[in-house]
Amino acid sequence: MTGAPLGYGLRTAARAGQFLVTAEVMPPKGGDPARMLAMARLLKGRVHAVNVTDGSRAVMRMAALAAAYLLQQQGLEAICQMACRDRNRIALQADLLGAHALGLRNILALTGDPVKAGDHPEARGVFDLEAVRLLRLIDHLNQGRDSQGKPLTDGALDLFVGAAVDPQSPSWSGLQRRFDAKVRAGAGFFQNQLIPDFDRLSKFMDQIATGSGRPVLAGIFLLKSAKNAEFINRHVPGAQVPQAIVDRLAAAPDPLQEGLKIAGEQVQAARQICQGVHLMAVRREDLIPQILDLGGIARVG
Repeated sequence: MTGAPLGYGLRTAARAGQFLVTAEVMPPKGGDPARMLAMARLLKGRVHAVNVTDGSRAVMRMAALAAAYLLQQQGLEAICQMACRDRNRIALQADLLGAHALGLRNILALTGDPVKAGDHPEARGVFDLEAVRLLRLIDHLNQGRDSQGKPLTDGALDLFVGAAVDPQSPSWSGLQRRFDAKVRAGAGFFQNQLIPDFDRLSKFMDQIATGSGRPVLAGIFLLKSAKNAEFINRHVPGAQVPQAIVDRLAAAPDPLQEGLKIAGEQVQAARQICQGVHLMAVRREDLIPQILDLGGIARVG
């Protein structure tokens, strides 16, 4: 991909100013990772890294750390998501030390979706930290100190950490404050969920992200049908598919092909606005190379 050792490809590409491409993979809901690995192998040479979700939508799945390690064993660089919802600061630090020891170098620091949105609504959320404080914690670990300021006697970490950003936020000043806080806390890159409004993304890039020196990856979701889009609007926190796209999918003779076309168009739009794309194609990761072809991205590196 970039010629860098596995685990450092994304960081190397970001620092070289390359247009970054990542793709999201959900860990299995069970003990067999075969399908996840088969889908992910199709992404070799097409993405800089595979982003492994950590209890997305508060739905229980295999631990992101384990799934990310399995992916890197297959020669795919992983980004391991780390959410604050399910762990206190002791557990977060323990997992981060473990991730580093297993050769994982990319972390996406998240607060986490609310428990009530998921499949175990009676569970208790932890939220000892939130994303900005988790970013600061990782920065301390990279400097060889734990969250209490005590030295890591067995070595500092070397993690490239990213954060989420939502250009659709109704509060522009709040978005500015949150973005700046994450930059100060050590975020090296940013990604976002499904982007419904590329004009607003362009405004965000021009007025907030400019000058930060941090690549922003536009979130692009493969919509398979109008029904799929409506499900996202009802059940995915923070995501909203515009009605015009829902109508376009509903009117298409082949909704999946129309969804691929829409995603390809969005990749092309993102290439004119920001520094990368983050592709999401739930259970159809095999179609991500086709989206990239439609978007004019042949290979990475």
